[in-house]
Amino acid sequence: MATNLRVVMVPWLAFGHLIPFFQLSLQLAKAGIRVSFISTAGIIKRLPKVPPNIAALVDLVAFPLPSLDNEQLLPQGCEATVDIPFEKIQYLKVAYDLLRHPVKQFVVEQKPDWILADVIPHWVAEIAQEHHVPLVNFSVFSAASLSFLVNPSYVGGDGQKKVRPSPESLTAPPDWFDFPSTLAYPKFLAAGLNEGLYGENASGIPDMERVAKIVQESKAFAFRTCPEYEAEYLNLFQKKIGNGKPVFPIGFLLPEKPEIERRGATETEIFEWFDFQKANSVVFIGFGSECKLSKEQVHEIAHGVELSGLPFLWALRKPDWADSELDALPCGFKERTQGRGVVFFGWAPQLEILGHSSIGGSLFHSGWGSIIETLQFGHSLVVLPFIIDQPLNARLLVDKGLAVEIERSENGSFSRDDMVKALRLAMVFEEGEKLRIRAREAAQVFGNRDLQDDYLNKFVEYLKKNGTTNS
Repeated sequence: MATNLRVVMVPWLAFGHLIPFFQLSLQLAKAGIRVSFISTAGIIKRLPKVPPNIAALVDLVAFPLPSLDNEQLLPQGCEATVDIPFEKIQYLKVAYDLLRHPVKQFVVEQKPDWILADVIPHWVAEIAQEHHVPLVNFSVFSAASLSFLVNPSYVGGDGQKKVRPSPESLTAPPDWFDFPSTLAYPKFLAAGLNEGLYGENASGIPDMERVAKIVQESKAFAFRTCPEYEAEYLNLFQKKIGNGKPVFPIGFLLPEKPEIERRGATETEIFEWFDFQKANSVVFIGFGSECKLSKEQVHEIAHGVELSGLPFLWALRKPDWADSELDALPCGFKERTQGRGVVFFGWAPQLEILGHSSIGGSLFHSGWGSIIETLQFGHSLVVLPFIIDQPLNARLLVDKGLAVEIERSENGSFSRDDMVKALRLAMVFEEGEKLRIRAREAAQVFGNRDLQDDYLNKFVEYLKKNGTTNS
């Protein structure tokens, strides 16, 4: 369906944000909408290729990331959060905020009908307001997580008192929840998260101030979710935080099933190994690239996986603290698990792996994108959350009977014994059968492309009816 509608996308420089924005860009282009995806030159080079049939409708706009006076704060070439230690992300925000002017010039020249923005580029709110372009906040977080994290009195645009919550306030469901919920952070994560949301950083703009500006200026909100999973939180967000503005669940933006590309020797060997495993017997282990695990954590996971006796495939990126790939694992681990498990270093074809019939469960950090990828295949979930929204996602999964969370001590540490207990409960113990059944049932929602497309189509219809071209 042809349309003259033009949309500008402005995601934050984290791949957990970039990829959903990219996936949404492709879906909008399939609906005939012209999309300009704005990022840095280095990021654009690292994105997947745009399918040829919609390439004419997707413009990947590459701006150079401004450099800082002190290159030690943000080394050249580091343009995504995955490229730098956690403590340097504040300096990436400083450089990112300097994109304000080129983005503003682009909006002035292109005159888009909509801007879809992340919560970090707070300056987009002022650009949208100044140039009369309606703004939509596209959330890469679940509705449950954002409803917990965003204090209504902090983002209210009516002069309400802005409340700075304490770390303790994050360890219980917030008082603006109007239904029973167990969403909360463990104490060992609350202090760091509170500081990250409300504390000062090198950019001079606390993260929650960024969120508040985007929420206040947005005309509507889009969540990568569906009401079959979290209707109560979507409704809560609309009433308590969005002040009655439209809130659209746009489906899970499932990527197309990947074509099997020409495999290298290692990938071929892995899939041949898969073919000899029993159906639903293998645990996939992956903590992504943003979770930078310590040596103690990696080794404890390794010991737990080894002692579980379960077949496994572990996608592991070599940690910065390891001199070599072999040094990342406990001494003798590879030899002791030979034949029963595989450790895959570097990039892995994760979607293809998750879709293999031998995979029955996943051990991961419970990031929202990974939950979506995994539950579409109906796998049992074992979760070990570390940062940002992961603990909230994990709590909700447990509440819904879709996951086992590994027990932690008061300081956040975990033991190999607790790892074994969780893995075997999810994969083999009779007590875990209800969880396995519920995970298979969830696949009927998470893997239902027709259902997800229906939600996306309603959002597309809203954009076409309410953009500046048609207003």
